[in-house]
Amino acid sequence: MMISKKIQDEFNAQIGEEMFSAHLYLSMSAWFESVNLRGFANWMRVQAGEESAHAMKFFGFICERGGRVELGAVAKHQAEWKTPLEAFEAAFAHEQHITSRIDSLMTLAVSEKDYASQSFLKWFVDEQVEEEAHADEIVQKLKMTGGATGGLYIIDRELAGRK
Repeated sequence: MMISKKIQDEFNAQIGEEMFSAHLYLSMSAWFESVNLRGFANWMRVQAGEESAHAMKFFGFICERGGRVELGAVAKHQAEWKTPLEAFEAAFAHEQHITSRIDSLMTLAVSEKDYASQSFLKWFVDEQVEEEAHADEIVQKLKMTGGATGGLYIIDRELAGRK
């Protein structure tokens, strides 16, 4: 069965959301590089790659279902943060936004009785639990340090290991 126009349009919008996420995390990576926190920068670069991969999952699904991918412009995003904590709080809030988007897409797929889209979206529902948990874990660790440079150094080294 071909994808409905309504779901196609919403999935195309989600491609834009995922590309915005990738750009936002690349921007955060650049900011972390500029303040010599290369482990944090690495974490954000890896995250940006994941978000690009998510966009491509939607791209592929639309094509597989006989739909048409329509790409829009990626909106401008923030480029500076005062602290690593502020950046990760923004990342966590953004992941919560993406979760609400995925939930809305699932609600639409259920209302349209589009079982293929529901099955496809299940992966994203599960993925968002993980995305939020990872971002929040770093927020909580940064809060524990109270901005102490020793704590930042340890977290930076930990985040450098993300592949």
